[in-house]
Amino acid sequence: MLKGNNVELLLPSSNLEVLKTAIRYGADAVYIGGEMYSLREKAKNFSLEDMKKGIDFAHEYGKKVYVTANITAHNRDLKGIEQYFTELKDIKPDALIISDPGVFEMAKTIIPGMELHISTQANNVNYATYNFWYKQGAKRVVSARELSLKEIAEIRKNIPEDMEIETFIHGAMCISYSGRCLLSNYFTGRDANMGACTHPCRWKYYIMEETRPGEYLPVFENERGTYIFNSKDLCMIEHIPDIILSGINSLKVEGRMKTALYVATVARTYRNAIDDFMKDEELYRSKIDIYKEEIAKCTYRQFTTGFFYGPTSYETQIYDNNTYVKEYVYLGRVNDIDNELCHMEQRNKFCVDDIVEIMKPDGRNIETKVVSIYDKDGDNMDSCPHPKQDIYVKFSIEPEVNDIIRVKG
Repeated sequence: MLKGNNVELLLPSSNLEVLKTAIRYGADAVYIGGEMYSLREKAKNFSLEDMKKGIDFAHEYGKKVYVTANITAHNRDLKGIEQYFTELKDIKPDALIISDPGVFEMAKTIIPGMELHISTQANNVNYATYNFWYKQGAKRVVSARELSLKEIAEIRKNIPEDMEIETFIHGAMCISYSGRCLLSNYFTGRDANMGACTHPCRWKYYIMEETRPGEYLPVFENERGTYIFNSKDLCMIEHIPDIILSGINSLKVEGRMKTALYVATVARTYRNAIDDFMKDEELYRSKIDIYKEEIAKCTYRQFTTGFFYGPTSYETQIYDNNTYVKEYVYLGRVNDIDNELCHMEQRNKFCVDDIVEIMKPDGRNIETKVVSIYDKDGDNMDSCPHPKQDIYVKFSIEPEVNDIIRVKG
């Protein structure tokens, strides 16, 4: 069964650098947003020029790029979407991810033959919905995050064999149903369903009794208040067999606003876990502690299995803070090497004599010492304090081009 099950690992990308990192570190496909009409307006997103470069790069590696156009569209958006789809027709992404039925019909008309996927924003919770979208011409439907693995398996049994199921298996969880939230719009005027979410689910809340104005009471017994909407992050690295055997075709990671280090860490860890399971389930199970250790090296808010094994409880929330756990810091990527000097664009400060780690796409982590640092003029530096500064670094163990350099935080 497993040999015939082509499971896709799908990673997010906020820009061209992150897209290339995702591909190099194990993604089968990436999903990206253009400068309009996707649900991550605050992300850097892709210009049409960078989108074309990213698609060409992915295709060189035999990988795919999906473009999101999954806003809840208003009348004022339709003419712009029509123009946008006309431009995408020439760029040739591998699929579009859409939630709005009207936008779906526009895509069919403007880009005939384009593979179309239905976003989780469309609230896809039953096999009748999947079959509806299949009849309209959709190739894939992204399941709602509220579904259990048992429900997904039942959907798999009741839809055409060539219809694909895509499911989030890692990343931030939204407090609202299928990500359709009104809190951001209510508090700030920025609509989450139009790509401008301010993440009010991460804010601290109190209650106030109406006859006692100004007297704020914590919702939970805690002197600091409570973050009542703040969910733990989804992580299914320990449950790859259940995920794959449920019939899911594409394993999706959340995070189109994440760094290259986050994407590389998650992509590499899930890639190794999936490949190990496909080879030998015992091999996979013997390495679960290694996967858990590696996945914890990127930023996260504690972990949960979400709705996959049934309804959630108070244990899936974080009540006392809204901060990330951050075990490793991203220092940069090796752009090129000349006479043992590695050219990098600095992302966080580090110093001569620091012990840092080379993160390789094949799964190896190699400790190395920073021997010397030079600026673009060749002047020696003790450290590199300026963000995105062009630097040249000599390491005691030389990395390779495109290796990621990180340090334990």
